[in-house]
Amino acid sequence: FISRISVSPGGYGLALYIDHPATGHTSVYGHLESFSPKIAEYVKQKQYEQESFRVNLTLDPSVLPVKKGERVANSGNTGGSGGPHLHFEIRDTKSEEPLDALEYYKKMITDTRPPEIRGIAAYPVPGRGVVNGSIVPLRQSVSLLKNGTYSDPSQSIEAWGWIGLGIKAYDRMDGAANIYGVRKITMSVDGKELFGYDMNRFGFDETRMLNTFTDFADWRLNKSFFMKSFIEPGNTLRLYRSENDGYIDINEERPYNISYTLEDLYGNTTTYKFTVTGKKQEIKIPSGCSLVMVWNDDNRYISDPFRLIIPKGNLYNDICFTLSQKKSTGYYSDVFTVNNEPVPIHKSGEISIKLNNDPLTDKKQYGIIQINGKKISWMGGVWRNGYITAPIRELGVILAVYADTIPPVIAPVTVNRKVKGKTQKIPESQKDRIRLRVSDNLSGIASFRGEVDGQFVLFEHDVKSNIYTYRYDASRIGTGKTHNLVFTAIDGCGNKSEYTTRFEF
Repeated sequence: FISRISVSPGGYGLALYIDHPATGHTSVYGHLESFSPKIAEYVKQKQYEQESFRVNLTLDPSVLPVKKGERVANSGNTGGSGGPHLHFEIRDTKSEEPLDALEYYKKMITDTRPPEIRGIAAYPVPGRGVVNGSIVPLRQSVSLLKNGTYSDPSQSIEAWGWIGLGIKAYDRMDGAANIYGVRKITMSVDGKELFGYDMNRFGFDETRMLNTFTDFADWRLNKSFFMKSFIEPGNTLRLYRSENDGYIDINEERPYNISYTLEDLYGNTTTYKFTVTGKKQEIKIPSGCSLVMVWNDDNRYISDPFRLIIPKGNLYNDICFTLSQKKSTGYYSDVFTVNNEPVPIHKSGEISIKLNNDPLTDKKQYGIIQINGKKISWMGGVWRNGYITAPIRELGVILAVYADTIPPVIAPVTVNRKVKGKTQKIPESQKDRIRLRVSDNLSGIASFRGEVDGQFVLFEHDVKSNIYTYRYDASRIGTGKTHNLVFTAIDGCGNKSEYTTRFEF
């Protein structure tokens, strides 16, 4: 039976959740183009009851039962999708944890291709280890040679003290160009397993913690996907097994033989071996910190123009926090570089930036922006005693205070029949609808509402487009007369625009 239906401009877009009580599983179908007629009618009724395009519906088993072979939807590209496809999951109904769906379809799919290795990384533990004379991580590419073996790391690795390793790798399958994650990885040192994981399930409360499973800084800066073979102290993911949390103590001047084994669900394996040479070197202590933030306590950086609070449980490791500040005439505050490198925050911290000037009467129009070259993105925030305060989910960003005082722009794309006495030439495929183009310069559209003759009507919207669409519904607005349309859009700062017109239907 269908247990949940969600409709959203972003995320999974149109999504169905079907419970299978006999097995204890829930199957999930996301980014759908449309629901089957009976499901679509049920959803539409609820949208009108709630007067909202966005709905999240929980259903009793008797409401929409389904059976094997029944078409429930058409796949598509709605929500936060990068191209037409079906987002499919199998979850444990009780815990709602996603499982490896391939386990349930293994016999239907052939896979003879082993995982592929793309790179190796070495991470000195700050203040306790060094790699090639540096406390900076060493990341190297690895290539698959024509003879089927892999190249050695392009640079030899000499280390002293405590270090961690990482690997960049993907899995592939027969007949597909896609890349996938690697199901199992083990790392051994001198023949002894030190680290391993099996990615067979996880909880949604753990999703953000995957930012410490990966090399977050390299992902943010280079879109490169190294997986750490060590467990940072704030990482509580359940998928690991390890000794010393995967860290290696290089305390002898000798070769340390490293071996990685990568395995997919079908048992296809790849092994890669290389050497880390133990060599005594000076272990440098990180310097230039504005504040050392620790993973197991609350952290606060407080100054007059800038404040940052990161509650306990939000850092995965200790960090050398840095802050730089420069004057600006283009913003309402100074510009702050919040840490030299990207660092993920598990849930969120709180940032406050002081206004250098405060000319706006409507304080909701202020917000913190993130600056990336010539591009800016809106983080928002609230005004409190001369500061703008907002949540922050990662460090390594450039921030300032800006303002959005401009309301959204609403323009017709197609309005059916006659508009203001003039008949529009509308494609046949669009004669059953009204389409409006709605845009905002900065803070984004926070809410919208359409009314015909004073009554709510359902405008649909997808986050990838600035088009909002109302499909005529004769049962709700009637036919054979002139109707009044009012469409309202409000942006993230409360700036409001209204579009009105008359149409015949």
